[in-house]
Amino acid sequence: MNVDAPAEIDLDAYLDRIAYRGGLEPTLETLEEIHFAHARHIPFENLDVLLGRPIRLDLASLQAKLVQGCRGGYCFEQNELLAAVLERLGFTVTRLAGRVRMGAGASIRPRSHMMLQVHLDGHSWLADVGFGSAGLLKPVRLIPDEISPQFAWAYRLVREGELWVLQFLLAGQWTDLYAFTLEPQYPIDYEVASYFTSTHPRSIFLKMLLVQRPGAEVRYVLRDRELSITRGDETASQPIETDDKLLAVLAETFGLQFPPGTRFLP
Repeated sequence: MNVDAPAEIDLDAYLDRIAYRGGLEPTLETLEEIHFAHARHIPFENLDVLLGRPIRLDLASLQAKLVQGCRGGYCFEQNELLAAVLERLGFTVTRLAGRVRMGAGASIRPRSHMMLQVHLDGHSWLADVGFGSAGLLKPVRLIPDEISPQFAWAYRLVREGELWVLQFLLAGQWTDLYAFTLEPQYPIDYEVASYFTSTHPRSIFLKMLLVQRPGAEVRYVLRDRELSITRGDETASQPIETDDKLLAVLAETFGLQFPPGTRFLP
């Protein structure tokens, strides 16, 4: 029986996709700059879910979609691609999972968010390019209460017993984004979580169009037919009135090209 060999990362194509021209040594500077370039150039989006397409997490499919196809994706897609790149460059990476708290109120959500622990020079760093507009631009060191200024934004990690909680400074208040442990995760863990996220009737990704792209000074969020642009603590919103305008916004603001007549049905 023939078994296909695992796909290898096309590093040159990935670096072109994120417009990265820096060093490739496994250093903190490389980690920070690749993370920043990825976050800015590959948007968070759930459009395949709304188009009825399966979400595939194997490396060949991720490269075909996010790199060659110039698309975005959600956390499992984004962070698995980044993990493969970092490992190719010589970084040691542990794949993790957590529960999203942002917008959850008092409810407890499933452990359906993927992030990475990167081990470097005796320290550990939280890397995550898959949380969307409020997500990290650069990794943060796994040290409690250490504030990480990232351009116009700021983050920190706090401890709750065995849990680590990533927080984002929003309007002067520290806001929980998600909580996680350092327990390593395996591909099957993400397959199960992604299947729930992309198919379960209660999943927000089946109910709402979401496209997000963070930047150093401005963050763009598209929810259904409303585009929000955030600078600091100020957000301006504008309605998207037609299907054709929606396709134009996807192309012009997020770099996502779809054929005329494409319709997304939540």
